[in-house]
Amino acid sequence: MKIIPAIDLINGNCVRLTKGDYATEKVYHSDPVEVAKQFENDGFTRLHVVDLDGAKAGKVINLKTLENICAQTSLQVDFGGGIKSREDLNQVLDSGAYQVTIGSLAAKDPETVFHWISEFGPDKFILGADALNGKIAVNGWIDDSGIDLFEFIDRYYTKGVRHVLCTDISKDGMLQGTSNELYTGIMEAYPDLFLIASGGVSGISDVEELIRLNIPSVVIGKAIYEGRIDINELAKLDGSC
Repeated sequence: MKIIPAIDLINGNCVRLTKGDYATEKVYHSDPVEVAKQFENDGFTRLHVVDLDGAKAGKVINLKTLENICAQTSLQVDFGGGIKSREDLNQVLDSGAYQVTIGSLAAKDPETVFHWISEFGPDKFILGADALNGKIAVNGWIDDSGIDLFEFIDRYYTKGVRHVLCTDISKDGMLQGTSNELYTGIMEAYPDLFLIASGGVSGISDVEELIRLNIPSVVIGKAIYEGRIDINELAKLDGSC
């Protein structure tokens, strides 16, 4: 199990939303770089960064924050939110991102993403499979694409993509447990997938259950910021499975 703490960005602040609703924004810290440094000090090696401004605007907004995190830590950062053009992709990679998470564009313009996969290699990309009621949501989770979750994963699996970040939007920020049935179903369909579970972690027991189910990785945000998880206890589980 690889545990990946998350930083979501709005106006340069470290925030969290509930079910992706921008009206529920809660600011946890005004300096995301310091938050990233603390995660590194706690023993984590990876970080999930989401540009919520970018997801809404359709272009990367919080590039400077990404640059600073990558320059001031040794964390392997995956970055998503607003990557819609080759210029966005180049800027994110040039800023130090280890991987890029592509969601909305992967749903709406697969040919462009297929070209990027061919050029940069599939390991550079994480497929952002954000779903509500089994359908992929796009544009900062505002719109329903109508695409079935499993069809979406399969489309990119055949292109060599093996990293998939799956968020059950109905669980996101709710602190009510993870979608274990969904995740086990995905792993049964794609046993060699590096699936990153996202949404709903409420405490250490949820993480332990994901480990028991052999889910490769999990992203955790609100449970950390709300003090629901002892960070030292969590760090001990990182890489333990």
